[in-house]
Amino acid sequence: MMYFGVIGYPIKHSVSPAMHNAAMKKARIDGIYLAFEVKPEMLRDAVFGAKALGFTGLNVTIPFKEEVAKLVKLEGHAAKLKAVNTIDLRKMVGYNTDVYGVKASFSDVDVDGKVALVIGAGGAGKAATLALIELGATVVLTNRTESRGVEAVEMLRRYGNCIFHPYDRVGELKGKIDILVNATPIGMKGFTQKLPVPPEILQPDMVVFDTVYNPPETPLIREAKKAGCKVIYGVEMLIHQGAKAFEIWTDVKPDVSVMREAAINALKNSFIPKA
Repeated sequence: MMYFGVIGYPIKHSVSPAMHNAAMKKARIDGIYLAFEVKPEMLRDAVFGAKALGFTGLNVTIPFKEEVAKLVKLEGHAAKLKAVNTIDLRKMVGYNTDVYGVKASFSDVDVDGKVALVIGAGGAGKAATLALIELGATVVLTNRTESRGVEAVEMLRRYGNCIFHPYDRVGELKGKIDILVNATPIGMKGFTQKLPVPPEILQPDMVVFDTVYNPPETPLIREAKKAGCKVIYGVEMLIHQGAKAFEIWTDVKPDVSVMREAAINALKNSFIPKA
């Protein structure tokens, strides 16, 4: 049997187990995928403990994507971003499949030449920024802590057009952006339920993508729909980054439709009131 998991803090919101277990069943792979809540001070023990126990791979989510990059060899986009969301424990190699997930989420959007605002300079924000740069966009990155945002831009501008804009002056960008990406936990189940940007920024025909997938319809997605924006749900990124991780671990391309159905059903069930 193969063992896989996702580590984060908190982790109760994750629907990755449902998604990956469904994919393994469809592919007839003898394996199991579990979610593990890991306290920050136990991160190193958790990663090497999983390897010692014979796990094949781990996914990594908030808040560990950058810290775990210090524990493994970095490959591809992970080396560029110094952020990891997928580990092959057999080789202790870290990957960033979030970039792939973002690109797949924008598969029916013409990004080339557009201006994108990315909110958040953590692992998800850096992945979204790099993905959009590689698709041909100019990216304006903002972050609550300015020093962290500036540091991220200095790293990312070597790959394309990327500039920093102060978070408290985001309102100045009204009418100047084509794409908006929320790459913060704002709106996530258990986190602050508000908008990550002033509502007046949302203009008709903008593309708004929220990397938060639980709940599926975040406050940002709701307001964007009201404003006449095209919206992209976070579950798309979840599915596609998961599919790429699955392929890294098993050398099998999973059935993405099965993963999507399992993820959506798990999200629906998480909002059914307990009797």
